[in-house]
Amino acid sequence: MKLRNVLIVVKDIEKSKAFYKDLFGLDVVLDNDGNVILTEGLVLQDAALWKGFIKRDILPRNHAAELYFEERDIESFVKKLENYKEPIEYVHPLMEHTWGQRVIRFYDPDGNLIEVGTPM
Repeated sequence: MKLRNVLIVVKDIEKSKAFYKDLFGLDVVLDNDGNVILTEGLVLQDAALWKGFIKRDILPRNHAAELYFEERDIESFVKKLENYKEPIEYVHPLMEHTWGQRVIRFYDPDGNLIEVGTPM
């Protein structure tokens, strides 16, 4: 068995495609009307479709999982966040762990938790 993708639920596919393209450089691999596969294996699923599949409420900002990205030039990435066309909701600013890794955590437009850290 092989893990192929990670799926996150979003309310506005176009807004989310732009967010992940502009900030992370992810491109669309396949767009299936409400289900979009991006490079690096990230899948965007339309919230209304997802709710129909699972028959349960969607709980944004549930803090049960995060998307983790690595970036060598973290200062430039932080500037990119600060200059993004929409306000970014931060969990915490750029910080340094005791083991030396620098990280920042924030939410995407739908409350999916994201961490960007320097490579270990």
